[in-house]
Amino acid sequence: MGSEELQTDFMTMTRFMLEEQSRCEGATGELTQLLNSLMTAIKAISSAVRKAGISKLFGIAGSTNVTGDEQKKLDVLSNDLFINALKSSFTACALISEEDEDMIVVDPDRAGKYIVAFDPLDGSSNIDCLVSIGSIFAIWKKTSPGPVTSADILVSGQSLVAAGYALYGSATMMVLTTGCGVNGFMLDPAIGEFVLTDRLIQVKTRGKIYSINEGYAALWDPVVTEYIKQKKFPEDGQKAYNARYIGSMVADVHRTLVYGGIFLYPGNKNSPNGKIRLLYEANPMAFIMEQAGGLATTGTKDILSIQPGQIHQRCPVIMGSEEDVRDFLAVAKKHRKQEKEGK
Repeated sequence: MGSEELQTDFMTMTRFMLEEQSRCEGATGELTQLLNSLMTAIKAISSAVRKAGISKLFGIAGSTNVTGDEQKKLDVLSNDLFINALKSSFTACALISEEDEDMIVVDPDRAGKYIVAFDPLDGSSNIDCLVSIGSIFAIWKKTSPGPVTSADILVSGQSLVAAGYALYGSATMMVLTTGCGVNGFMLDPAIGEFVLTDRLIQVKTRGKIYSINEGYAALWDPVVTEYIKQKKFPEDGQKAYNARYIGSMVADVHRTLVYGGIFLYPGNKNSPNGKIRLLYEANPMAFIMEQAGGLATTGTKDILSIQPGQIHQRCPVIMGSEEDVRDFLAVAKKHRKQEKEGK
């Protein structure tokens, strides 16, 4: 029996970022330091997710977060890991978490130039049934002097210098962009490092999958209803799209990135702006999708162009393969025209 030869030259995420510094305007040594701190938190969360049942980390922690979701024990742990890692990195001046009502200001003696917004554990309603969950983060620079203000925080996604997500699935993967394409890194448990496995990920121009929570179908806007009908009952001789919906945004968007297609979390009659939070869910995912060659829209405007009014603001989300998103926008345009004509 032969034995596998031990690899001695692999591209870790840190090594990759050091190379990016010479290639990408947004990549700096301080950003590499920040991402290293995030990687440490993500490794710890990955470990906790893997042994959640054994450690009794399942179940409700006994409170709700600011957006009204019940906090799971893993949510609380993940939030603490993110906050502590970023505060001790000497690279961040302010943090925005899904789990905290107000922004967290880092002590001036430990503050850096970056602002980080994050959802420490996305899809936590799926924890107890062992479905894939993840973490999402967005990073931008503070550009004004003095203490952090709301003007530094409430910026559009066009200000992002980096964004990424970690997916805790059959393996732990981290997908990252610093504005020079999208790259995927798999956590190798043998060496405890994220290793580059997917260089310059590109989403297909058209896919065969649509992803939406059809439980809200009775509340959908007519645009969404017509678009989904087109995918399920195509009239042009094309094959119907497959429906896939996990309920963890990270998992659904990652599948869309890998296989192509479209992910939708639109508004509806009860929630006109949907449920996805702009700063730490929609913006980073839109940045990644666009860097991979896809599109991300609310149905009326580019997600990255939205000027936020508050840190937990929500927005409708339609993102994925360029042609699939353009199909949706064509339906939306048709309905707007009909409304103007009074039909």
